[in-house]
Amino acid sequence: MTWSIVARDAATGAYGVAVSTCAFAVGSRVPYGGGRIGAIATQAFVNPLYGVDGMRLLQEGRSAVEIIATLTAADEGRAHRQLHVIDREGKIAAFTGAACIDWCGAVDGPQVSVAGNMLSGPEVIQQTLKAYIAASALDFDERLLVALEAGEKAGGDKRGRQSAAIRIWSGEPVPSFDIRVDDHADPLAELRRLWRLAHQRYVPFQQASPSRGRPAGVTDRDELDRLCTAYAQAWNTRHPE
Repeated sequence: MTWSIVARDAATGAYGVAVSTCAFAVGSRVPYGGGRIGAIATQAFVNPLYGVDGMRLLQEGRSAVEIIATLTAADEGRAHRQLHVIDREGKIAAFTGAACIDWCGAVDGPQVSVAGNMLSGPEVIQQTLKAYIAASALDFDERLLVALEAGEKAGGDKRGRQSAAIRIWSGEPVPSFDIRVDDHADPLAELRRLWRLAHQRYVPFQQASPSRGRPAGVTDRDELDRLCTAYAQAWNTRHPE
């Protein structure tokens, strides 16, 4: 009952999932991922264990094809599931159960997959993929957002719209970018507003947080303020309203 895009950004190596639906809080159940290992979207009659167990398989270095085969083989409800995966090599695999509601299916391109069910038609995922590929000059987060907007313009979820989310993993197990709209009359418009707001302080603050390479992060408040201010000024110059 949704459509989503999973992708690896060739420029940075980051993985991302963007998703929109006519249901509450889609960002809480569909997107999973991790830096350097891949990303997963589990949807239709969501099986959250696809995300949990799929992440373990990604960490083990299993391929997207192997992961889907393993997860669906163990699930007697697989006919009602939809799942797509991008692995650490940027390879794609997708599964759409026979009981998923039309229109349902998936398309893919280099290091990107788009899948959906209960959509107005195949043009939703086709336009999502087309917009993502065409927007290669944009930052990864905006590229995912533009892709969802194109899918919505093409018809989106045939029941309507309610929630949307973007999650990105740049190199760590935790997301570097994580925004979501749980309940809104125009969730993608609200997601775009939050996307701009996130770059005023949230994104640079995340960049200054503890990481494997810098376990303490930035703890000097004055330095953190300077970093956030400089980042926002530079970002706003590159992304005028």
